[in-house]
Amino acid sequence: MTAKVLVAYGSTNGSTAQIAEAVAAVLRKEGCTAEALPAAAVVRLTDYDAVVVGGGLYAGRWHRDARRFLRRHGTALAGRPLYVFSSGPLDPSASERDIPPVPGLRRAMDRLNARGHATFGGCLEEGAKGRIARMIVRNGKGGDFRDFDRIEEWAAQVAAEVAGKQD
Repeated sequence: MTAKVLVAYGSTNGSTAQIAEAVAAVLRKEGCTAEALPAAAVVRLTDYDAVVVGGGLYAGRWHRDARRFLRRHGTALAGRPLYVFSSGPLDPSASERDIPPVPGLRRAMDRLNARGHATFGGCLEEGAKGRIARMIVRNGKGGDFRDFDRIEEWAAQVAAEVAGKQD
C-alpha cells in the first residue's frame, strides 16, 4: 500500500513553500503519494496517512498559518504520523548544527506526538513582503541559506519511516 502524505506549509514570501514542494517531490520519488498545500487551504486530513507541516520562522515564532493548522487539525493529527520542519535562520547555522523547534512549536509537537523536526535555513531576498523583511534585506542581512541536499535527506528519512508504517 502506498502512503499518502500531505505536506502543509505556512509561508509568507514563498521560501517555505519551495521547501515543502521539495519535500513532497522526495516523498513521491521514494514511493509515497504526496502533495504540498498551503496550511490555510487544508480542510480535512481523512485522505492522508501521514502529515508533514512546515512553517517559516518570524521573530522567534512559527508562521501563523502553520500554528493554526496544528490547532485546527489537532485531533486528526494525533492519529497519524506527524513530522514538522521550520525554516528561517538567515545564516548557515541550520546546516552546521541541529536547531531545536521554537518553544511554542515544541509544546505543540509534544501534545501531538510529532515524530521528527528539522530546522532549515531560510531565504529572504529583494521584494520580500513586510516592513521588517524589507528592512532586513536592505541592511544586507538577507540571502538564501536553504540547503536542499539536507532538505532532501530529511525528506527521504521521513519517507522511509512512513513507508515502514504501511507494510
